[in-house]
Amino acid sequence: MGMFMRYGHSSYEFGFRRWTKGVKWLIIINGIVFLLMLVGYRLAEPFGLTPTLVKKGYIWQLFTYMFLHGGLFHLFFNMFALWMFGPAIEQQWGTKQFVKYYFYTGIGAGIFTLVLSINSSIPTIGASGAIFGILVAYALMFPDSIIYLWFLFPIKAKYLVIFFGILELIASINYTPDGIGHFAHLGGMVVGYLYLKSDWRGVRFFRVFKEMKYRRKLKALNKKRKETEELMDQVDQILDKINKVGYENLSRAEKRILEKASHMLSQDKDGN
Repeated sequence: MGMFMRYGHSSYEFGFRRWTKGVKWLIIINGIVFLLMLVGYRLAEPFGLTPTLVKKGYIWQLFTYMFLHGGLFHLFFNMFALWMFGPAIEQQWGTKQFVKYYFYTGIGAGIFTLVLSINSSIPTIGASGAIFGILVAYALMFPDSIIYLWFLFPIKAKYLVIFFGILELIASINYTPDGIGHFAHLGGMVVGYLYLKSDWRGVRFFRVFKEMKYRRKLKALNKKRKETEELMDQVDQILDKINKVGYENLSRAEKRILEKASHMLSQDKDGN
């Protein structure tokens, strides 16, 4: 993140009382992974997001890269922003939805980075994509909340996020390998905004999917019912004919209709 920020005019308190379950465990996991890297584990190459390796099948990097950090300050700024803005969102959404959103934006930022730097062999690491997604969510939920940039300059959350978005867009257009994941930052913001504005949430997605499946099933049932009604109308007419002229005088087509109706009725009986 690279910038100090704090709340102003917010109903949420600083300190350990503000810790929520999802935020706490995300910070702990990121801290543990950083300690592993600190004591000598080489995790950046197999688990950082390297586009040339993802093309070779290292798909897991789209997920794992967000748990790696290049230094103490890199980790601190990301986790500090998560600690500041995350609890307010998690308290509104609940832990499950919050964590889901965090990973959606983090993975989305990774895909964004992959597409826009497809031939890069430089690994991208850090939770910044997900953190920028958190910033977007906070700005949409608490747009007029005052944030003190560098503890000095008061700015509303909505304007700060717009400012960040413009900076990252410019940096992405004028991309140079400066060691900062501008594509990931911008990707996290874009994915977060689209997700929230379009309500592309897992629950909604599966609900729509189930509704579509239900409509198809209902349409098929209505079609079958209509065909059954038409068939039974034909059967009634044939039965009337049998009463008048006898079964032997039915045409082959009429006999086939009776056989079809008999077969259908036997299937319904077996099904019950």
